[in-house]
Amino acid sequence: MRLKADVINQYKPIDEEYVNKLLKAEIAKNPKKIIVLDDDPTGVQTVHDVAVYTHWDKESIRRGFAEEGNLFFILTNSRAFTEEETTKAHNEISAVIEEVAQETDTRYIIISRGDSILRGHYPLETKILKDNFEKFSGYKVDGEILCPFFKEGGRLTIDNVHYVKYGDELVSANETEFAKDRTFGYTAESLPEYVEEKTKGEYKAKDVVCISLEDIHDMNFDKIEEQLMGVTGFNKVVVNAVSRKDIKVFCVALYRAMAKGKRFMFRTAAAFVKVFGDIPLQPLLTREQMVLDNSDNGGVIVVGSHTNKTTEQVAHLKELEDIEFIEMDATLVKDDAAFQAEFERCLALEEKLISEGKTVCCFTTRALITADTGNKEDDLRLSVKISDAVQNLVGKLKVKPAFVVAKGGITSSDVGTKALGVMRAWVLGQIAPGIPVWQCGDRSKWPGIPYVIFPGNVGEAETLKEVAMVLMDKSGKMRLDREEGGKGF
Repeated sequence: MRLKADVINQYKPIDEEYVNKLLKAEIAKNPKKIIVLDDDPTGVQTVHDVAVYTHWDKESIRRGFAEEGNLFFILTNSRAFTEEETTKAHNEISAVIEEVAQETDTRYIIISRGDSILRGHYPLETKILKDNFEKFSGYKVDGEILCPFFKEGGRLTIDNVHYVKYGDELVSANETEFAKDRTFGYTAESLPEYVEEKTKGEYKAKDVVCISLEDIHDMNFDKIEEQLMGVTGFNKVVVNAVSRKDIKVFCVALYRAMAKGKRFMFRTAAAFVKVFGDIPLQPLLTREQMVLDNSDNGGVIVVGSHTNKTTEQVAHLKELEDIEFIEMDATLVKDDAAFQAEFERCLALEEKLISEGKTVCCFTTRALITADTGNKEDDLRLSVKISDAVQNLVGKLKVKPAFVVAKGGITSSDVGTKALGVMRAWVLGQIAPGIPVWQCGDRSKWPGIPYVIFPGNVGEAETLKEVAMVLMDKSGKMRLDREEGGKGF
């Protein structure tokens, strides 16, 4: 299904100032810690001044509970896991969270932050979290909130259909390249149908509770709250949204229902976390706020994502004369010796250029490499092997770059946790809409270095180029709006 992007203008305006007052009042009544389990590092793409932990040992979780703010992230990177691996991880995380919560006498809410284009281990992850919560607490979880809206990436939900914005057109997510993902693909057009497809019929499309845009824009808090109060049996709730204001209206009713005893699990994109966690807007970051090292070394940009959008963005990046490009031949991945030799060639050239003060972009062959075995998990393992080589282009560097940019979900996780060795990072904010920046912690490979996490499916054609220009202090040539929100609507 396709719509004109200006369809969002048909809805009644929302009195945001009024809604903000109501929402702040409801949030102030909530004493619970919000813990966001992020299935890849891009989930912090709407927040700032929050901590991200890359391990879920007891010490890390205890530090998370002790953070001054009401919210912290745990990076699971489970989108790169097999079903067995994500099951093990989510059982471990649930147990440690509960143990720390009991020790600190703290109640908590878990949000499973997933892909805004519906890929990932759903419904497996939220079912594990729900089952463990019920086992540990003795309380039933009434329902599950599905909210994949993500303005910065052009992901809107209208009449229960989730769309991706391409130029002036909205294309239903099931018609995009992302729905054809070999590991997490789907065919359903509407979100209720997606629920039925992914749960293999355990939850029927006709039973899914849908929060309409009409009720949201009428600010019909009572009706939305009534819908939520009626949810039982872990039934699913789909939230329609075309702006951040829509999420605010929904969250007012949600917090009211929760205050009356309703319990929910959450599978949402990043936009919901920002509103639910009461994180304010801030301007996009400047070079001065990110790059603290006065070294003459160049930066490094590593690209693992093979989406069409990434390929287009790399092509525009090549318009910058001050960046050197190194292509790693990923087609050699099935030949261990040849692939290792290719990696060593790229690393040596990369080190030479960075030490000469040149920023380097290392990218893989612009093609999807598959195992051709018919097993989707073999394809996932192959992509992880390629990503491992890409992250080692940072991890095995002997020279310290001025900054690191990683393009792609699996790539950015591996660069953050393996190459940079981050245990805890501080989210500075966004360098462009939907593109977060970590400041690496003291126990990382290069403490304090800015690490830009650039999702493979976010941004316009020239966004990667524009990000590089900010980091390389070429802002005079920039066309990017430096206020948060930038391009879009």
